[in-house]
Amino acid sequence: MKIEIIRNGKSIAVSEEEKEAYLVFQEEYQEGDTVALYPEKKGFVTLQLDAVLGRATLYTNGNAFSLPVPFGQKHDCYHDAVFRGNKHFLWAREAYQWETEGYRNLALNPYDAHENASLFPHAKANIETRGESVFAARNAIDGIVASNGHGTWPWSSWGINRDPNAELSLDFGRDVVIDRIIFYTRADFPHDAWWTEGTLSFSDGSEIKAKLGKKDGPQAITFPEKKVSSLKLSQLIKADDPSPFPALIQLEVYGKEC
Repeated sequence: MKIEIIRNGKSIAVSEEEKEAYLVFQEEYQEGDTVALYPEKKGFVTLQLDAVLGRATLYTNGNAFSLPVPFGQKHDCYHDAVFRGNKHFLWAREAYQWETEGYRNLALNPYDAHENASLFPHAKANIETRGESVFAARNAIDGIVASNGHGTWPWSSWGINRDPNAELSLDFGRDVVIDRIIFYTRADFPHDAWWTEGTLSFSDGSEIKAKLGKKDGPQAITFPEKKVSSLKLSQLIKADDPSPFPALIQLEVYGKEC
């Protein structure tokens, strides 16, 4: 297990251990810096790459994970303290078996980003409003469910730029068994509109029409267990409301490992 800070293509701090590694980085990050994690193998890792973002247990395909340290508008979807200051604690280890057992939200990943291709779950979308971080797909799986506002953290959301063809995809990186999905749609009324329906398409070839309403809070659908590796949310139907701005705050997908 290896953790590294890279600046201008060169390693400026590194920690490498057999199964568990930590790094105390006592500098301010500079624009262009990258936080990198090199897992020993594919499987589950428990990590904390920023003290504010906290710990998460995620699935890795065994490839290196690189997260560019966000600056400017790219930082707007995070808490003010994330990746800031002159003392940072980074840590990772192989996950314990009991950390992945049981029924849980399989869609949670506060470390997701556009560049992520190795730590799952991973969210991506064909549309993100103006390309701004506060409307990126990763916001829908960051664990923050504040929905009574819009814009910077904690109200960052997946914004669709008024496009009825917008789609959000969620990749679990392996097969999982799921039976419940909870939506948190943005509810900054009257600024916001809402969706009355969305279509969930699963990697097993099945589809579900999810009925949604005007609500600040969770909206759940349940269904018989499905074994899937990914899903897609699309065909979003906006309510008949003057506002053109529906958005998704959070998508939680509950189930267990196969």
